[in-house]
Amino acid sequence: MNGSAERTMAGRTRRCVVFCLAWPLVVLGCGGESDGDSASTSNADVQLAQAGVNQRTGTAPAGTDDWSCFRGPGGMGVSSAKGLPVSWSTTENIAWKTPLPGPGASSPIVFGDRIYVTCHTGYQIPGQRGGSLEDLKRHLIAVRRSDGRILWDKAVDAKLPEQSRIRDHGYAGSTAAADAERVYVFFGKTGVFAFDHDGKQLWQTDVGSKTHGWGSGASPVLYKDLVFINASVESGALVALDRSTGTEKWRARGFRGSWNTPVLVTAKSGRTELVVAVQGSILAFDPDSGKRLWSCKTNIRWYMVPSIVAEDGVIYAFGGRSGVAALAVRAGGNGEVTDSHRLWTSNKGTNVTSPVVHKGHLYWTHEQKGIAFCAVAATGKIVYEKQLPRCGQVYPSALLADGKLYYLNRRGRTFVLAAKPEFEQLAVNDLSDRSTFNGSFAVAGKRLIVRSDKFLYCIGK
Repeated sequence: MNGSAERTMAGRTRRCVVFCLAWPLVVLGCGGESDGDSASTSNADVQLAQAGVNQRTGTAPAGTDDWSCFRGPGGMGVSSAKGLPVSWSTTENIAWKTPLPGPGASSPIVFGDRIYVTCHTGYQIPGQRGGSLEDLKRHLIAVRRSDGRILWDKAVDAKLPEQSRIRDHGYAGSTAAADAERVYVFFGKTGVFAFDHDGKQLWQTDVGSKTHGWGSGASPVLYKDLVFINASVESGALVALDRSTGTEKWRARGFRGSWNTPVLVTAKSGRTELVVAVQGSILAFDPDSGKRLWSCKTNIRWYMVPSIVAEDGVIYAFGGRSGVAALAVRAGGNGEVTDSHRLWTSNKGTNVTSPVVHKGHLYWTHEQKGIAFCAVAATGKIVYEKQLPRCGQVYPSALLADGKLYYLNRRGRTFVLAAKPEFEQLAVNDLSDRSTFNGSFAVAGKRLIVRSDKFLYCIGK
C-alpha cells in the first residue's frame, strides 16, 4: 500500500478501502464519524489490521481468512483453514446460493467481507440462442460473504472486434485479484481494469489486441506495487503494470502458447523469481525489472495451461496432450538451465487442471480421463493412479486443505480424497445444476466458495 493507505489507524484518517479477492460479507466503504479533524477508522482499516495484510504489498499472508487471487495465497491452491465441509449436496450443507447474471470460467476470490467473481452477458450464453457481439459485456460482481447478496455489478463493454466464438471457457476466464485498495480484473483485449471496493473504476490499460479461439485464461498476480498480466494471447508478452495507475512498468516479449497464471517462487538463495510456462519452456524473470533470469526446456510440445506449483525451491510444471506432460526444475539458475537444473520429466500429467504439492508429493487429476494421480515430487515416480467413479472432465484446479484434496469436475461433482500417498476417497458430493463448473474452489473461513455458469455457492454451515 502507498500514499494515504499507509497512514496509521491511530491517525483515524478517512479512507475508502475495500477487500478484494475474499468472500466476507461486510460492505466496506469510507470512514464514518469524524474524530477531530479527520474521519474515524473505517471498517476496512479494522479488517485490514485483523487480517494481517502486508502493509507494503497490500496482500494477505497464508493463514488469514482471505483468498484474494487465483488459487489463493501464493497461487498454490493450498489453504491452512480447518474444519472445511467434507460432504454436501444441492439440499444439504449449503449456506447460500446466488444466481449469477451470466456464465464464466473464472474462480471467485474472497477479501474481507466480500466475494468477487466475473462473468459475461449478451453473447454466447450456454442454453440461449441468438445474441450479438455488440451486446457482449464482462462483469465484475461484488457479493456479500455472509448471505450471498449482490452488492454491486459493474459491466464493461467488449472492445470490438472480439473473437466470434470461444470454445468451452467463454469470455470471462480470468480470476480477479484484490488488495486493500483495489480489485483487478483482466478482460483480454478489452484490457486490464482496477476498481475500488465500492465498484468505481480507477483505471484501464490495454495490454494487446489479439484474440484466440480458447479465449484468455491467465489471472492477475500482485507483487509490491505491481500487477503482472500474462498477455500471451493478446500481445505475446508478460506485462507488469503499476497498481496505482495502470502504467506499464516493463514488458517481456516472445511469449507463445501460454494460458497459465504466473507464480512467484523463492529460490534456495532467497531470490524471488516470477515463473511462467510457455510452449516449450519454463521462464523465470526478476519481478522488479522484468529481466529474464533463466529458461528451461520442457520437452512438452503443446501450449501450457496448468499453473506452476513449487515447494522448497523446486518448480513443477504440467501441460500437453501427449508425450512429456510434467517436469521438475530447481529455481535459482541463470541462463539456459535445462542440463543443470531440470530434475525429471514424466509422461503422466494434465493439460488443464493445476496440481498441488504437499509434503514431498504431487497430486492432480487428468482433465479428460478423470484419473487421480499421486507422484513423488523428488523423482516424478507415480505412487497411485486411480479412476474416479463417473468423473468425466475436470477443468477446475485442485484444492488442498485440512489434510484433504478437493477435485471438482465440470458437472459439479466433487471428489474428496485424503491428502496422503495412499488412495482414500472420503466423499463424493453432487452440486449439479444443469450448467458447467469451470472455476476452482475458494476458501472463506470454514466454508468453500464455488461458481457454476448459473450460480455462486457457499458450502458449509
